[in-house]
Parts: sequence; C-alpha cells; structure tokens
Amino acid sequence: MKHEGVIRRLMITEKGTKLACENKYMLEVAPEANKIEIRQAVEAQFGVHVLAVNTQNHKEASRTLKNRRTVPGRKWKRAIVTVRPGERIEMI
Repeated sequence: MKHEGVIRRLMITEKGTKLACENKYMLEVAPEANKIEIRQAVEAQFGVHVLAVNTQNHKEASRTLKNRRTVPGRKWKRAIVTVRPGERIEMI
C-alpha cells in the first residue's frame, strides 16, 4: 500500500488532545493498513520517529433513516501512534 493512502486524517478530539500530552496521536487510517505500513507512513509524512502503533477496528453500524430504511455505516480503523519524546505531530 502506498504511504499516501494509509493516513486519512489526524483525529482532533478531546481524547486525542489528552493523548497528545503523552506523545501519542490518534489517526484515522485505511482499514486494510497494518501496523508496519502505518509506522512507515507516519514517519514519512510527519518526519517523526514512531515507537509504537496500536490499532482499533470499528465495525460498520447500520443507521435507520426517517423512512425506516436501514443503511450500512462505514467500516474504519483508528491508530494510536506513540512518538519519541521531544518530537511532535503538528495539529492544524
């Protein structure tokens, strides 16, 4: 997988900002990406040294629309990346 397609977005949430104080950053990544590909993509895109990568898969949850029709949600993956102390990923 190419490095450009691995990282979808940097998740700026309440939990994400708390983790940033501990040199950990939350990213939404492609569901088919593995930890090695995520590590290489983060190091290439942000120029930091990655110490650890933890991933969480989120299954697709169906939603019910107003006309009582159910549609599938989307399947996504979250990665919590730990970087070397003193290094940062700039949150825009």
